Amino acid sequence: MKKIKVNCINTASAKNIAFGTTLQDLVEIFQPELEYPILGAYVNNCLKDLSYMVSGFCDIEFFDITNPDGMRMYTRSLNFVLYKAVKDVLPEEAKLHILHAVSKGFYCEIREVSSRRPMAEIVRSVKKRMKEIIREDLQFIKYKTKTEKAIKIFLKEGLEDKELLLSQRKRIYTSVYKMDGVTNYLHGNLVPSTGYLKTFNLVNYYDGMLLQVPSISDPSKTEKKVNQRQLFEIFKEHKSWLQLLNIENVGKLNQYIEKEDEGTLIKIDEALHSKKIGKIADKIVRSRSKIKVVLISGPSASGKTTFSKRLSIQLQVSGLKPVVISLDNYFVNRDKTPIDENGEFDFESLDALDVKLFNKHLVELIKGKKVTIPRFDFHHGKRLSNGDELQLSDNSIIIIEGIHGLNPDLTPSVENKNKYKIYVSALTQVSIDRHNRINTTDNRLLRRMIRDHNYRNHSALQTLKRWPSVRAGEEKNIFPYQEEADIMFNSSLLYEFCVLKSLAEPLIKQIPENVKEYAEAMRLLKFLSFFLPISKEQIPQTSLLREFIGGSSYEY
Repeated sequence: MKKIKVNCINTASAKNIAFGTTLQDLVEIFQPELEYPILGAYVNNCLKDLSYMVSGFCDIEFFDITNPDGMRMYTRSLNFVLYKAVKDVLPEEAKLHILHAVSKGFYCEIREVSSRRPMAEIVRSVKKRMKEIIREDLQFIKYKTKTEKAIKIFLKEGLEDKELLLSQRKRIYTSVYKMDGVTNYLHGNLVPSTGYLKTFNLVNYYDGMLLQVPSISDPSKTEKKVNQRQLFEIFKEHKSWLQLLNIENVGKLNQYIEKEDEGTLIKIDEALHSKKIGKIADKIVRSRSKIKVVLISGPSASGKTTFSKRLSIQLQVSGLKPVVISLDNYFVNRDKTPIDENGEFDFESLDALDVKLFNKHLVELIKGKKVTIPRFDFHHGKRLSNGDELQLSDNSIIIIEGIHGLNPDLTPSVENKNKYKIYVSALTQVSIDRHNRINTTDNRLLRRMIRDHNYRNHSALQTLKRWPSVRAGEEKNIFPYQEEADIMFNSSLLYEFCVLKSLAEPLIKQIPENVKEYAEAMRLLKFLSFFLPISKEQIPQTSLLREFIGGSSYEY
């Protein structure tokens, strides 16, 4: 029998094994010691499930749920179990929709239920059935079949959204998973069997249910539900709009493009942004006697800067004079900048700012006094005192944009009634299909990747390398305060993945195979393959998307 050499990175050892040995068998051969059960592996930096058969010399690195790909595999597999449980509990034509990440879980709805049973009772029954399926330790069997055959299976199952998507991709073969007689198409790999999915919870949530998954910090427990009412309301608002346009999934979006009607879609989408920004400006104007400071916050690549500029214009239309103060000018000198756990400067920490001086200036400005705003020299890492003088007039209003905007510790000297707080983020509206939601962070990652290339001379690889630390900073400095906002603005655009596709794909394809980030690059390329392209030439110069793709009429 043909032997091939396999190098296991986890154990720093190599063995000659039989051609066609599965990764599951290699777990027994190498016995890598991980804290939690092994869920998958990277084979030459390509993500594989444990049923994958090794066919050539390769490096293998096994991972568990503490790895981001492991958590995605776990959650994706749990979604399949949820789908099967709903089918078993409600054998009629009830449709499961896995919609959004909210409250440290995933919001799901069961639609077209003919039964009059209360939702609370249905949720209890579905949860009970999920536990039974997990106890039975049923295998997830992956197999490749003709796409036309897969389409027939999904049509028979009433999954017309999957049929539409696969028809548009025009692939000869499609990989699907089967479990206990039920077939599904998931955007990615699954764990070996249902027995791996012991940690989860399912609870009532608004009109549907919340699927709670293992905690990142302690995977033996589920994430604790947090109140995110405003975030949920934003999703709810856009849900009704998507239903009105009949574009709830990528297949329907592609149909618009195939009909060459993307121009109308772009106009509607941009008009929605303008209308929402106008409404926010109107709210500020109505409370002008109280509001002195507008604070704008949001995660990386959320479009905070363009939003601030468009909001300023709307406020000027109403007779106000917005004065923008940059937090960058209040950085402490480099020798006083805090250090993170990796020994590097932590510029995203609130302690990296001179909060005391910033508050002193805010109070003086609100009282009508003249203030000299400092200027920070990034080259030498020092704050200079020869900044611009600033004094507010009667119709002035201060606008502050930055990651700490919603943190109460940034502006303790300003009374809450005098502040208006806005949270901006790209909360992806459309789903791939009803069981495959789109991760909202992918939206921002692609935006940042293109912007880094256009304006910072950074490669896609550099962006991917930096992204985990960016996300860690968001979890620490931004997300805990998002519900402090008086209002939220969803900066995502329904059509934007179709535009980002053509711009991001060439950058991602430059990532070499010999780096760990290659697996993430392949995941992003597969994701983008679902979308039909739209030329960036059709995008208005005032669009928020122009902040990332270039060609904006605003100065940055």
